[in-house]
Amino acid sequence: MKISPSLMCMDLLKFKEQIEFIDHHADYIHIDIMDGHFVPNLTLSPFFVAQVKRLASKPLDCHLMVTRPEDYIDTLAKAGAGMITLHPETLSGQAFRLIEKIRSLGVGVGLILNPESSVEMMKYYIHLADKITVMTVDPGFAGQPFITEMLDKIGQLKAYREGHGLHYEIEIDGSCNRRTYRSLIKAGADVFIVGSSGLFNNAPDIHQAWKMMTDQIQDALKEAG
Repeated sequence: MKISPSLMCMDLLKFKEQIEFIDHHADYIHIDIMDGHFVPNLTLSPFFVAQVKRLASKPLDCHLMVTRPEDYIDTLAKAGAGMITLHPETLSGQAFRLIEKIRSLGVGVGLILNPESSVEMMKYYIHLADKITVMTVDPGFAGQPFITEMLDKIGQLKAYREGHGLHYEIEIDGSCNRRTYRSLIKAGADVFIVGSSGLFNNAPDIHQAWKMMTDQIQDALKEAG
């Protein structure tokens, strides 16, 4: 399994320590950017991305929970984003234009599905994505309960990838923790976004918290066969 810690859940008082540790151990670094409009919350920003980039070498995956993603793409690329992940609901008739814009800046493309959004809605451009993220909670806030119906959607994405010879990774965002790892692995997940329940609340020390997380994932992998 690949791991992508969500920085909206980190201890900002330990910013340098935790970023340097995560950069050494994680596969991606997940940064949520919310505008208070598409979702009722405000979190991180392109400025935050630039500060993380000063310490990190792993790809910074910027999840745009914003109404107008086109307003952020150039700024995020300049700040050091390695991937920009878009919600189909916000593309407003310009999916191909925005995907091409991100690619032209040398940045990877992700697409993300809210719990009520179907795989079908992005079938005409799903082949252009490096990564598809399945929200297993409603977007906007950490610590929400896992929506079990999303296991079927993960299976759909895995079957679609295999049936069409595609190569996108299937990533999970929301309640990735010891209670859900096994089911997510069996459904077909490739990447876990880990936040409060999966990583940062395991222990005050990031080293210990990471060890607990990896032990739990290894146990889940064994159980999943």
